Amino acid sequence: MFSNRKIVLVIILLITLSITAYVLIVVIPARLAEKAYAGARQLGQDFREAFHFTPEVTVNNTVVLQQQIPILELATLSQKFQHRYEWRNTWMKSTKKIEITGTFEAKAGFDLQKKFAISIDDTVATVTLPAPQLLSLESQPDVTFRDENGIWNWVDAADRSAAMNAYSADARRYAEQAPFVADAQKAFEVRIREILKQHDKHAVIRYTSTETIERR
Repeated sequence: MFSNRKIVLVIILLITLSITAYVLIVVIPARLAEKAYAGARQLGQDFREAFHFTPEVTVNNTVVLQQQIPILELATLSQKFQHRYEWRNTWMKSTKKIEITGTFEAKAGFDLQKKFAISIDDTVATVTLPAPQLLSLESQPDVTFRDENGIWNWVDAADRSAAMNAYSADARRYAEQAPFVADAQKAFEVRIREILKQHDKHAVIRYTSTETIERR
């Protein structure tokens, strides 16, 4: 037979074990989860302050933040460059030329209509984003023309229009081959890693061109 003292000790032991189990199974995981979710929300805020949009953020496969895109494109590099193009037309062995010189501004970055997500698992943050691309190419107002007429093949307004279209197309070909997109990618990756490092996360970055965000 147990004495009253032993019964009390057993009851105290059972209560202590129950409290310990509750703390280990419920309280501590809940607090850790809340801390992780708070960190994820702060991470989203840091991205909004840096880039003016919020990526989708998940913690242990639980979505904490939905992707929010007040802007459709994120330009991480803006580069101006001089471009020169010579347009030619030959008719009956008479050649006319138009030389066009001017400045273009190229912007490279990311299409935010595609999925941009951060998945956090312990100390690793896997960043999924669209491949960078040339977003825009704008001709600046410093365009100059130098015409050279053929003997009987003279430059006219239609030639100017055709030459301008060819000049713009040639500038785009140059911009697509130039390192603008690679530079935009490099600059953005550096900034992403800086932000995640502040949250004690190691960044793993992967690019995709197929995942798009869901429209609601």
